[in-house]
Amino acid sequence: MTVFGSSDAKVLMPRTIADGMIKQSKSLSTVARLSNREPMRFGEVDFITFNDFPKMEYVEEGANKASTSTGFGSVTAKPHKGQVTLRFNEEVQWADEDYQLGILTEVADAGQVALSRGLDLGLYHRINPLTGSVITGWDNYVTATTKRVEQATADADEDFRAAVGLLINGTPSSQVNGVAIDPKFAWALADLKKKDGSGETSDQRYPQLGFGTNVSDFMGVPVAQGDTVSGTPEAVDTKVRAIVGDFQNGIRWGVQRELPVEIIRFGDPDGQGDLKRKNQIALRLEIVYGWYVFTNRFAVIEDKVV
Repeated sequence: MTVFGSSDAKVLMPRTIADGMIKQSKSLSTVARLSNREPMRFGEVDFITFNDFPKMEYVEEGANKASTSTGFGSVTAKPHKGQVTLRFNEEVQWADEDYQLGILTEVADAGQVALSRGLDLGLYHRINPLTGSVITGWDNYVTATTKRVEQATADADEDFRAAVGLLINGTPSSQVNGVAIDPKFAWALADLKKKDGSGETSDQRYPQLGFGTNVSDFMGVPVAQGDTVSGTPEAVDTKVRAIVGDFQNGIRWGVQRELPVEIIRFGDPDGQGDLKRKNQIALRLEIVYGWYVFTNRFAVIEDKVV
């Protein structure tokens, strides 16, 4: 447990940093950048699916009309509640009021980053961000897909083509309208060199990628870049370097409840002792996500496990 004290806040005061807090930049949710959020009520949400699409029939003048055969099924998006609780010494809120730094607001913003990253880690890998462990009771997550490409001797762009091919040439065929990539994979693409008859040259194969620090498009496929693809730093590296697939139709997700920042001044909200007795306050953010993933519409590119 970490308890933040007034000494931690002093470095943020205007005497030291004129603009207030400087916070570490982290990637936000790649899921949210590639897949549309949709409204959801609280609890399990059922989505109707077609087992076989209905087919149109052309009918000649005066001819009889036939019915089309089809079948219905359903999938269920389940709720997943996430929370961030931080403890502070009481004096921090006084410093915040006196210096008008917005310390608690900044911490709340950082908490929102944590919740955004939590969406990726849960939906991609079923990882609990706080502990870095796998939630074994969850059985619906993207990297459960059996469509996998192992990075070995092929160039990174060939691995990407192979993953796309698994989806487009699959039965049924899947669309590819997004790819989430780890920074290591972005660098592998950016570092590729052109080849001629004598071998590799010094010219970049994809000069538009620069150093691969902010890739937004590759081969016409929208890209969202973030280290949640590999599950780091919250968990041990999953070795996943890219997730390719139908982000528009293969993921149904939404926010079922988004609770405001709550300042808790009494009680023991996290099992670390009574707040008043310890002269502390707690800051809590909570959110309830709901999602269902069609795992067969995704392919994973992963490092070779040594």
